[in-house]
Order: sequence, then structure tokens, then C-alpha cells
Amino acid sequence: MKIDRLIGILSVLLQKESATAPELAEKFEVSRRTIQRDIEDLCKAGIPLVTRQGSSGGISVMENYRMERTLLTGPEMQDILAGLRSLDSVNGTKRYAQLMEKLCAGSSDFLAGDQSVLIDLSSWYKDALAPKIEQIRTAIAGCFEIEFFYYGPNGEGARVIEPYYLIFRWSSWYVYGWCKGRQDFRLFKLNRMERLNMTDTGFEKRHVRPPELRDEQIFPGGIQVKALFAPDCKWRLVEEFGIHCFEEQADGRLLFTGDYTNRESLLTWLMSFQDRVVLLEPAALRREIGEILLRMQKNYRTQVDEPQE
Repeated sequence: MKIDRLIGILSVLLQKESATAPELAEKFEVSRRTIQRDIEDLCKAGIPLVTRQGSSGGISVMENYRMERTLLTGPEMQDILAGLRSLDSVNGTKRYAQLMEKLCAGSSDFLAGDQSVLIDLSSWYKDALAPKIEQIRTAIAGCFEIEFFYYGPNGEGARVIEPYYLIFRWSSWYVYGWCKGRQDFRLFKLNRMERLNMTDTGFEKRHVRPPELRDEQIFPGGIQVKALFAPDCKWRLVEEFGIHCFEEQADGRLLFTGDYTNRESLLTWLMSFQDRVVLLEPAALRREIGEILLRMQKNYRTQVDEPQE
């Protein structure tokens, strides 16, 4: 895109004394005439560029121009590069690596030395996620509706939405958009979407603010939990809720207290600890777990026929 090329050219010129039109044409894979038009456009935008002829000539930013020749400091650039790398880890392309080269053109110091921040946003579902992310990005950019089959806690079915934001939060990817069926904004998890398709139906953008994604907004809590965990569960409690979520008892067990959002999620979480946890409160859920365990016991005592192939 032209705007990407203009930013890239400006980045090169701000970080080098000068560059020739052939050098820029080769770097950005366009003709010299295109570079000349780009230089004219940058000048019209208020960037004072100077062209000098001769063996030591080239294109440069006017000397003493008040804009700093380095737009970003080394640490700032390192943070940007770490973020760009993380995006390539999601979509499986080299798009952002190429952008990194443009940003770092003429300033190898930014790429030299230790790259101390590495972010990988890929997941077990990378092969399925990458096409969804690219398709949704295209739909958002072009203002096209998307349709998909969705598996949600309250049932499954076809959905059609106007997509506005792609979001990475809570270790998962989501799309936020106006749901045509619900006539309201909704957040959809990409891993629960199947048969995603960008339609030919365009839409006019609504006035929409970025979604409110505070944990207490999405996960309002409401279930006060008290449970005793075995000592060897400490690492999981620390990882998932922090060091202050429990008190170590005289016998080594861990008294956990916390606020949970969803009953089904709480049941699943507790069951994942098997016999390493005893739920104390709420009492109603404690009784329900006892009933579940009795039913499970019955299932495993009963002969189960092998499924027919």
C-alpha cells in the first residue's frame, strides 16, 4: 500500500544521512518514477526533503529540520518489534517481519544486541485460527458482514455479525461485533466458530466504542468459594489466582478463598484437581459435587458397551 511505502521511505530518510532513488526503488520494489512521486507527496505533506546531484548526492531530510532524525528510542523500537513478532506468530506470515525491516532501515543498532522480549501468541489451534483472523481482518477493513456457526454456553447456531474489533484477551482470540440476531454487540470466541465466511453484504459503521474488557465487567463474579487444597496444588493456585489467594494451614493444606463467576466453570475447575481438593463453600455446590461423584461412580461400575464402528 502507498501509505506503508511513504512511512517506510520517511523512516529510511530519518535514520540515514541520505538515500538515492535507485536504492529506495530497489528496497520497496517499485520504479524510480514511483519513488519520485512519493518524494513529491512527502514534500506536499510538509516534510522538507532535499535532492542533491552527483556521486555523493541523494535524497535527505533538510538539515536542522526540527523533527528528530530518530523518531523512536532504542527501547521503544525494541518494544514495537516484540509486538510485531507476536503478530507474525499468530497469522503465520512474514508481513510484520517485512515491516520490521522497513522500520529498522539504516539503523542496525535497533536489531543488534539482545532481543530480550519474545512474545508468541500462537496456540494449539494455530492452523485453524490464522485463516479466521485474516478473514475477519479483511471483513473489518472492508466493512463486510461475516457469518459462522457458533458453539456457545447457551446453545449453538448460525450467527451473522458486523465485525468491529479483533481482540486477544484471556489467552484467546475474540471478535467483537453487532450480532444481527441479538440486535446487540456481542463478543465471540474464535475457537468456538466454524464455517466462517465473509459475505458480500456491506454495512455502514456504527458509532461504537472499544468494548469494555475489564475482568470484572466480563466475569462479574458472585460465587464466594472456600476450599481446602493439598500442598502440592500450590503452584496452580499461585499461577491462576496469585500468592494471596490462600492461607497455609498447620497441616500444610491450603485454605483457598475466591470469587468465581460461573458455576459450570467452577465445577470443571474443581474437578480438575481430582481428590486434591475439598470444597467447603458454597454448601449447595458441595452437595451437588457429591451427587455428581455418585453418578460418576455408578457409570464406572456399570458395564458399558463398546461403540459400534
